[in-house]
Amino acid sequence: MKNVCLKLFAYEKQKHKGILIYEWLLKLAKKNDIAGGNVFRAIAGYGHKGVIHEDRFYELAGNVPIKISFITDREKATSFINLLKEEKLNLFYEISEIEYGRIDDHKE
Repeated sequence: MKNVCLKLFAYEKQKHKGILIYEWLLKLAKKNDIAGGNVFRAIAGYGHKGVIHEDRFYELAGNVPIKISFITDREKATSFINLLKEEKLNLFYEISEIEYGRIDDHKE
């Protein structure tokens, strides 16, 4: 199958409307009929301002980069980005064409 992967990049502690941004994004995506999403937490990273954020053992709660990913069709990805623009969010995003499938050796 061919669709797109929509990736949004934020920070772990970033909030919108009083809740963590990744929780808000997952709920909004589900509400807008995007089939599934994942959140990945980075060990370290930096953004366009060049500030390095990294997780350290002695820090109990870091503010490391996170990636929120969705696989969907281009129309839904574009519509979702437009919703986020209306919310005036500060997020970097990427939309990439992908090919995907499922490897399953269980035949029924």
